[in-house]
Amino acid sequence: MEARDIHTPVMLERCLDLLGPALQHEGAVYVDATLGMGGHSEALLDRFPRARLIGLDRDLDALRIAGERLARFGDRVTLVHTVYDGIAEAVASTGATKADAILFDLGVSSLQLDEADRGFAYAKDAPLDMRMDQSAGTTAADILATYGEGDLRRIFERYGEEKLAGRYARAIIEARRTEPIERSGRLVDILQDATPAALKAAGHPAKRVFQALRVEVNAELAALERAIPAALGLLPVGGRIVVLSYQSLEDRLVKRELAAAAASTAPAGLPVELPEHAPRFKLLVRGAELASDEERAVNPRATPVRLRAAERLRENA
Repeated sequence: MEARDIHTPVMLERCLDLLGPALQHEGAVYVDATLGMGGHSEALLDRFPRARLIGLDRDLDALRIAGERLARFGDRVTLVHTVYDGIAEAVASTGATKADAILFDLGVSSLQLDEADRGFAYAKDAPLDMRMDQSAGTTAADILATYGEGDLRRIFERYGEEKLAGRYARAIIEARRTEPIERSGRLVDILQDATPAALKAAGHPAKRVFQALRVEVNAELAALERAIPAALGLLPVGGRIVVLSYQSLEDRLVKRELAAAAASTAPAGLPVELPEHAPRFKLLVRGAELASDEERAVNPRATPVRLRAAERLRENA
């Protein structure tokens, strides 16, 4: 099965519209910081024939699939195996000094969700891996086997915004005393049993716990907190960034970083804003933009998306 058969890029036309003005000139550099299976990048390379791509992903399977999909573009494509907080080093490694347009499509990819043995989806029984880069790192099963009750509660609260974090942490500690928790099906059963009957209709009890484990396994928020400022630093005047977020923790972090970049730094009470205090960026959309009703109807993975975008107005003082 080809990548284009199993992956529908989210808000594709909107991303192309927003990034396009920065990609009209010869040799324009586009960085896809979360390449996945290359859907956004393929469309962009087709639409803007003078642009070249630097595609980043921590998932070796994704890089292989995207590489096959994008092979027809030849030397316009450079792929780099890295987490997105390595964006500056990845761009430098290609000989480029700036990136005219940058896209982040955050969260778990279609490839990772659809490959049952990766353990990302609570609806499919599989080994509890959840590593986006399967060549290194700690698995979700490792976390469930080694974290204490307090640490489990902390990540469920912080990364899953789970109201029953304490209850679920205690249930996991109790269950692992008899048998290691190594498969998603067993973890789902533990969470189901620990959920009060009155709350079982309020959504699947595993959803937020699985999100929290995935974020912890892949250190996603820490990487994102480093990646957005690094990406903004690569943009020249007129350069643009688009970020697609799928959960509130990601979106709040992106909102904060872009708002700070688009704010004046003039001291309070200064009668005239000096040029060095003027905003370095402008926001390209009001608030967070959602996918259309039509797109959400045909592509359910677009339902939670929040799009934010910005353009550099001036260099740093």
